[in-house]
Amino acid sequence: MKKQLIWVVCTILLTTGSYAQGEADHDKHEDAISALIDQYAQARETKDTVLLKQILTDEVDQLVSSGEWRRGIKSAVGGMLRSSSSNPGDRTLRIDQIRFLNTETAITDTRYEIKNANGSIRKMWSTFIVVYEGNRWKITAIRNMLPTKSS
Repeated sequence: MKKQLIWVVCTILLTTGSYAQGEADHDKHEDAISALIDQYAQARETKDTVLLKQILTDEVDQLVSSGEWRRGIKSAVGGMLRSSSSNPGDRTLRIDQIRFLNTETAITDTRYEIKNANGSIRKMWSTFIVVYEGNRWKITAIRNMLPTKSS
């Protein structure tokens, strides 16, 4: 009877311990992805090409709300700089949800708003595909969507 009780207690401790560690790792990765999206917003706002190149993968691709595709880091960074210059305003990215596909890939949906100089707000959605590469999270794809008026 003692052996069975010890076995049950050990099983419970091991199971809850590994679950807690999994939750802690999950939270740590969510925090890192949130920081990555903040870095992206900061880099866009300040036109920081060095930071952009650190947080984007070399094969990043982006589909913007106008329908333009930007494939590869050079095209993406150049397009982001042009867009930030031609569409000035305060940009805000708020994470709506993060969904992990596996331990190295996640989909991050955000609400993306640009407050224009005239006070109007352009409301969009952005989806980021992020990958764990080189011991950090990086953005490998961005999809910007401009909802219709009925959405």
